[in-house]
Formats: sequence, structure tokens, C-alpha cells
Amino acid sequence: MEWFDWSVYAFFVPYFAASFFPTDDRPARILSAFAIFAVGFFFRPLGAAVLGSYADRHGRRAGMTLAIGLMAGASAVIAVLPTFGQVGVLAPVLLTLARCVQGFSAGGEFGTSSAFLVENAPPGRRAWAGSWQQVSVGAGTLAASALAAVMFATLPEAFLGVWGWRIAFGVGAVLGLIGLWLRMTVPDTDAFAELRHTDRIRRRPLTTVLREHPDAALRVVGLVAAGTALVQFWFVSLPLIMTLHTGVPVPAAQLGAAIGLAVFTVLQPWSGNLSDRFGRRPLLLFFALGSALTFVPLVSIGQSAVSVAVAASVSAVFLAAYAGSLAAVMAEQFPPEVRTAGISLPYGIAVAVFGGLAPLVATATVTAGRFWVFGVIVVALCLVSAAVYWRMPETRDARV
Repeated sequence: MEWFDWSVYAFFVPYFAASFFPTDDRPARILSAFAIFAVGFFFRPLGAAVLGSYADRHGRRAGMTLAIGLMAGASAVIAVLPTFGQVGVLAPVLLTLARCVQGFSAGGEFGTSSAFLVENAPPGRRAWAGSWQQVSVGAGTLAASALAAVMFATLPEAFLGVWGWRIAFGVGAVLGLIGLWLRMTVPDTDAFAELRHTDRIRRRPLTTVLREHPDAALRVVGLVAAGTALVQFWFVSLPLIMTLHTGVPVPAAQLGAAIGLAVFTVLQPWSGNLSDRFGRRPLLLFFALGSALTFVPLVSIGQSAVSVAVAASVSAVFLAAYAGSLAAVMAEQFPPEVRTAGISLPYGIAVAVFGGLAPLVATATVTAGRFWVFGVIVVALCLVSAAVYWRMPETRDARV
């Protein structure tokens, strides 16, 4: 539910950008809206630092509850924001502030929920259990994508540009409140209960991470770099990029991206099982090297809804190998007393830099007629991540 709120912004950019940036230059409007999208990503490291440390001190449930409350509240605010025509420059300022709150929330969400799932996993099943974190990301994004696809196909553009995007954010706010109630009902993990019982809770967990586990923190950045950029490209910004790059209509490209996202979501528990059986490194290397080899050819075939769906689905196979191992391999880098902060901050930094800038850079290069530059960047990121995967120790049998 939280990831529905986070993702719905990107899908509706073509329809609400004019409400906040009233220029006749459509690419400029879209780039301005995606710049705010990127700003939200850059608040994720701050949220990771604050909420990750909060969860290490007060519990995984407390951290997750606070995160989703902030996300749902920000979605409700966006749904009722005034437009540029009503309040002038204050409109995009308020949109930016609300998106910053969402970024702050998302920064603490991933590490806290990953620690929660992995610490509750049965023996030998950590990757499978942790994969459900990424299933939730995929399911939330897929729900937002499906809502967008249905609304784009059934509602007139004039309505979408005035009320449709507001309805989408309102739906996100309501779903977030349901998620808040669910999180308030779950017990905390045994690992955190043991920390509290043995008085091992750190007063400054983030300081401990930076002082005692800097190599692990840097490793997490390398683990995430290529994966987060590709997830944002294939499953969030792809419809708009394909429309600008090949002329595929937005509704058709949205449907193709949604099919790829569904493949990604369904495959992740299976990928988690393989990771628990064969180890983290083989699955991660399969993702990085496969994505490096196929990214440019897959983007090149996106000439219709069917070809976009095929390209996104093939990429989804590689990305599922990455996502199915991610929560477990990050949790295995840190001891429980600093696990949430240890995951959250480097993950938040990587997502801000590589995930947050991916839609903006992709849009900028395609509008400039230099989309090949983005392809070079993506392939280089995949090769860097592959080097990290090759050199890192295998953690499948590590004690958590």
C-alpha cells in the first residue's frame, strides 16, 4: 500500500504536470515534474537515517507504522493541492514538499520492512521471506500501474488532467490508512525482543554503522545501484519514455509496462527459493550480466504495446533474480542491533542517486535525441554491480 502511494506520482505525470507547470512546452512540463520526482528520492537517505535509527531503537513495527502514516498523509495532501493557476508558484512548492515527505517515508520503509521479514524467516528461508518485501513493492507499483492503465483507457484526457490524478492520489491515501491499521496489529520480531531483553539496543545505531561497518554499508550501495535504476526505468518511467522514444501511445505503453511488472512480481518468491538453495552471488550475477547484455536490444524493440510488454517481461526475469535476494543479502551484512539503520541509509543513498535520477536522465536524453547515452550509463552500472557481486562474500549461511 505504501508503494502504491509512492509510484502513482510517476504514472500520472503526463496528466498533472500542466496543473503545476503551465507552459506550452510539454517536454519541459514533464521534465519539471520528474525533477520533483527526483527531489523526493533525495529525501530518502534522510528518512533512512532517521527512521532506520528509530526502528533500531524502538522496534521494527514502530518504524513501519510511522513510515506509512507519513506516506498516506502526503498522498492526501497532493490529492487536494491547488494548481498554479490558483496560487501561483506556491503550487509546485507545495507539491515538492509533499513529495519530500513521501521520500522521507520511503527511505525508512525498505530497511525496516526488510529487517522485519528476514528476522521472522524460518531457517534456510531468509531470501524467500525477504523476497516478499520486493513482492510488496512490485504489487503496490503494479496496483498503481493497473489503476493508471484503466483510467487512461476509459477516461477522457480533459478529466484526467483536472480530476483523474487527484482521484488516484486519494485512493493512495485511503489504502495507506488501511496499511497503517494492519501494521499496528502485528507483533515485533523475536530478534528485536531479544535485543531489548539483553539491553543491547544502541543509542546511536547510525553512528555505529558508519564507525564499525563502513565496508558493509558501501557494499549495499554497490548491491543496489544497477537494480534500482532498472526498476525505475522499466516499471515506472517506461510508458513515458517509450512514447517519446518510439511514439507508442501512453495507454499502450502503460499496459506493456504493467505486464512486465506483473512478471517481475510473480517471479520473486521463486527467485528467493533459488537464492536460498544456490546462494546470493549466482542470482545477482545472472541479473547484472544479463541486464548489461540485453538492455539496449530490449529498449530498441519497443515499437508497440506487445513489444513493450515483451521487452519489460524479459528484463523482469533478470530483475527478479536481483530482487529475490536483495532483502536477505542486505540484512546479512549487519548485526541485529544496527540492521535497520545499516540497510536503510546506504540503500536510501543508492536509490536517491541511481533510482531517482534514472527517469530524469532517461527523459532528458530521449528528448535531446541522445538516448544512447542513457543506455551506456545503464550498462556501466550493471558492470559495476557485477564486480561488487563477484567480490562480495557469500552470506547464505551467515547467522542472522
